[in-house]
Amino acid sequence: MVAPADEFGYHGFIVHTSKHKMAAEIKILGAGCDKCNRLYETAVEAVRSTNADAKVSKVSEMSEIIALGVMTTPAMVINGKIITTGRLPSLDEMKKLIADAM
Repeated sequence: MVAPADEFGYHGFIVHTSKHKMAAEIKILGAGCDKCNRLYETAVEAVRSTNADAKVSKVSEMSEIIALGVMTTPAMVINGKIITTGRLPSLDEMKKLIADAM
């Protein structure tokens, strides 16, 4: 289930496991298509299953997606760095991508 969007087009899920470090910011970019929703769900599952200290949000506002430098969705951005565009990584790959980016 995806949380409803706020006035800026964000959907969010937060997992905090550490009080000492700043949580990683994971943004899933997409207009709300099935692939975009699946990428969001996979990211949330990867964060949950690895206990990563991360905030996962969904960005659907095209102006913000373009401002982040992404032209193909779905896309994943971690801490401001574009990690994937135009594809759906498996859960195992997603776990590795998140671990590597943190």
